[in-house]
Amino acid sequence: MCIHSDRPSPDTAGRNRRGFLRNATLAGAGAAVAGAGVSPLGITPAFAADTARTSRTGTWRPDSTSLQFTLAVMPDTQFLYWGSQDSVNRTPQEESFRYIIRNSGRDTDNIVFMAHLGDLTQDADPSSFQQVGKAFAVLDAHGAAYSVVAGNHDVSGDDSRGDTPYLRTLGPKRFKRSKTFAGSDATGYNTAHIFQAAGRSWLVLALDWRTTDQGFAWANDVIKAHPAMPVILTAHDIVYSDYDDNVFPYESGDPENNAALSAYGQTVWDELIKNNDQIFLTVNGHYWPSGRTTKKNAAGNDVHMHITNYQNRYFGGGGMIRLYHFDLARNTIDVETINPWILAQAPESRNQLAAEHARITGPVDDFSIAIDFEKRFSSFIPVPVRPARPAAEELVKGTLAYWRFDGQGAPGTPLSAGQTIRDLSGKGNDLTAVTVPGTAADALTWSADHHPDQPGHASLKFAGGRNPLHGTYLTTGPKAPLNTETFRSGYTIETFVMMPLDWDAGSNGWAAILSRRGSAGAAGKHGKNTNPNEPVVQLAISNNGREPQFNHYPLNATYPTTNWGHGLVELKWWHLAVVNDGRYTKLYVEGAPVVDNPKRVSVGLTSLGLPWLLGGHESAGAIDIVFHGNVGDTRIVNRPLPVGEFLTAG
Repeated sequence: MCIHSDRPSPDTAGRNRRGFLRNATLAGAGAAVAGAGVSPLGITPAFAADTARTSRTGTWRPDSTSLQFTLAVMPDTQFLYWGSQDSVNRTPQEESFRYIIRNSGRDTDNIVFMAHLGDLTQDADPSSFQQVGKAFAVLDAHGAAYSVVAGNHDVSGDDSRGDTPYLRTLGPKRFKRSKTFAGSDATGYNTAHIFQAAGRSWLVLALDWRTTDQGFAWANDVIKAHPAMPVILTAHDIVYSDYDDNVFPYESGDPENNAALSAYGQTVWDELIKNNDQIFLTVNGHYWPSGRTTKKNAAGNDVHMHITNYQNRYFGGGGMIRLYHFDLARNTIDVETINPWILAQAPESRNQLAAEHARITGPVDDFSIAIDFEKRFSSFIPVPVRPARPAAEELVKGTLAYWRFDGQGAPGTPLSAGQTIRDLSGKGNDLTAVTVPGTAADALTWSADHHPDQPGHASLKFAGGRNPLHGTYLTTGPKAPLNTETFRSGYTIETFVMMPLDWDAGSNGWAAILSRRGSAGAAGKHGKNTNPNEPVVQLAISNNGREPQFNHYPLNATYPTTNWGHGLVELKWWHLAVVNDGRYTKLYVEGAPVVDNPKRVSVGLTSLGLPWLLGGHESAGAIDIVFHGNVGDTRIVNRPLPVGEFLTAG
C-alpha cells in the first residue's frame, strides 16, 4: 500500500494527496462518549493506565515561574503503530516521553507541556491504540502535562462520529488525574488544557481532525471563559506547506512564509482563530514538509501558524519532537527539532540515517520567532502601569539634588529661557533654562514620556545638537551648593534617558546628559587620556552606537577615570546610574553593572565651584553641544546606593 504526504490537491485548497481515509476499521457513529449530565467543560471518569517503565526517566517538575519555558510538540507517529500489520514499535516515542519528563525541570529546557498533533496510529486498529496507550502511560505515571488530537488515520468523519478506539484510549477519561486538563466538549474529541508558565496561565485547545459547528462553539466558549489567557491551538490539519519535497534538503523558498491555509484550515480560521485575539500560535501535523506562515487576525495582530511533520523521514520520524523554547525576557521563541531516541544512542553506534536525523537543523525546523509578548497580549492582558510615586519618597538620606518634570507644563509646550525647575531635595540646586542664540522656540519641551519604573511620569525633550550648535539646556545657579560638592565619601548619580530615531552620531554624539562646568586644563589635570578642554565631569552618550560614558577627574589623580556602557537602542527608555563607594566607580545600565568599570581608585569629583548642566556640554569653557533626546528624573546623592535603592526600585 502506497501512502503519500497529505498535501492539498490542485482542485481545492484542502485537497488530500494521501487518499487514505479508512472506514472499515472504525466503529459506527452515534455512540455516547460523555456521561449524562456532564457539562461541555466537565471532567469525565477515571482511566486506569497500564504500568509504564520508569527507569532513567527522571521527575516531572517544571518551573512555572521562570520566564523561560518550553512547549514540546510531537507530530504524526503513525508508522510506529500499525497493529493490523503486526508492526508496532513503542521505543522511539517512549524515549521522547522520557526526554520530555527528564528535561521538565532543567534550566536549559524547562518543558512544561507536550502536545501531540494526531495520527497516532496508521490504521486506527484497537491493537494499535492498545500499544499507544501503553506508551502514553509513561507520561501518566509521572504526572506529565500533555494533550492529544485525533488525526485522519485515527478516526473518520467529524467529531460527531461517536465511540472509537481513539476515544476509548485517549479521550477525556484519560485526563481525570491531570492537573492541566480543563475539560472537553460533549463529544470528547475536543479538549482544553491549562498549564502554568512564566507566572501565568496558558490555554491549549486540542481540536479534532474535523470539528463541527458545535465543536467550534464549544471552543469559542472556552476562550471566552478564560479571557486573560494566551491560547495555543493544536489540530491535525490547519496549514499545509506550499512547496514540494522532491529534493533534500528541501528547497523551502521563503522559510518564514511557505505555508497556506487548507480548505479545512480556512474554516478553522473563520470560525475560531480570526476573531479570537488570544490565539497567537497554531501548530498542526498531517502535511509535509514543515513550513510556517504568519497571518493578521481581525484585531490586526500576528497569528503564527506552523506545520511540523516527520513521518516521511527515517523510521517514520522516530518519535521526533519539536521544542518551542519561550523566552519572555528576550521576547523570542526559539524552535528546534530533535530526536531523543537517536540522541540516546551512542554516537558511534548510530547508523548513517540515524546520525542524519538526530537533529533537524534546516530553516523550516530550526528558527526563532520574535514576539513582543507584552504588546501582543495587551488586548486581553492589560499591561499594568506603575503609578507615579511622590517625590518625598525618593529623597533618601544624602540626597543633594532631585529634579523631575511632572506637573509643570503641558506635554509639547516649550520651556523658555530663564524658566526654572525646582530642586525637590530642598537644597537649593534649582535649574534654569538657557537657550543657545538662534535656537527654535521648541528646542526644549515638556513630555509625558517616561521610563516605566520612573517615579515621575514626565520628562524633558531636548532637540539639540551641533553643526550648527543649537538647543536649550539647564544649569544650576552660580551659587548653588552642589557646585562646590566634591563627594569624597562617595556618590550616586541617576538619570533616565531615551534617544529618538533621528539621533545622529555626527550631530548628537558626545552630548552630555549631565556635566559639570570647568575644563580639565583649568583644574590643572594632565597625564594619560587627559583632554584639557573637556569638562571635569560628564555623563554623555558616545558617537559609537550610543554608548553611555561617565568620564570624571577624581580628586586623587591628575587624569580621568572612564566608565563605558554598551550601546543603547533608540526609542527605549534607559535608567543610568553611577555609583562611587569612596574608592571605585561603577556605571549601571538598568541596574546591571557594565563591563568597563575600571579597577582604579577614584576618590570624589573635582570641582572648580562652577555650575552643573543638564543637557549641556562644554569644551574649553564654552557650550559646544546640547543633548538630543528625553531626560527623566535625575537625582544626585552624596553616598553610594545599592541597586535596591535606585529610583527604579522605590
